[in-house]
Amino acid sequence: MPTSAPGSSPLQSSPTRAGARRARGFTLIELMIVVALVALASALVVMAIRDPAATRLEHEAARLAALLESARAESRASGLPVRWVPGRSADAPADAPDFRFVGLPRTIRLPERWLEPATRAEVAGSASALLGPEPLIGAQRIALHLADQRIDLVTDGLGPFTVVAAGSLPEQAR
Repeated sequence: MPTSAPGSSPLQSSPTRAGARRARGFTLIELMIVVALVALASALVVMAIRDPAATRLEHEAARLAALLESARAESRASGLPVRWVPGRSADAPADAPDFRFVGLPRTIRLPERWLEPATRAEVAGSASALLGPEPLIGAQRIALHLADQRIDLVTDGLGPFTVVAAGSLPEQAR
């Protein structure tokens, strides 16, 4: 007498054996879903990869904002006018600083080189940025460039210098 135990009736096929044969492969729908998930994950990874020049420029901007605020605080504390001057002159030696803080006491030594040597800066409408000693210094904008990337540091004169994307400036700050 045949039972449901495996091997009890080799000649008679049961519904469970037929189902087992069909369950060995994947359906077309299952394969399409897997391919769609892989494509979506790949697209997210590609969009998440950042331009290294933009990342380096953001680091430079954050560092410069901190340096400017340090010099601004020192200027207010000492009562001395301090200016930040970007760039080197054309006749400057190769070891000349990339930027300078003019007016700080000699005991205060702030960095004068970019982390990324190809970085360039310009102050909008002036050759230098005034950092103090007055608490209100006037609105200023400094544009940093690295390769084809640009980022701006902006202050309204009362608040600190903040890093903003070049295209996201309000019209009056330009």
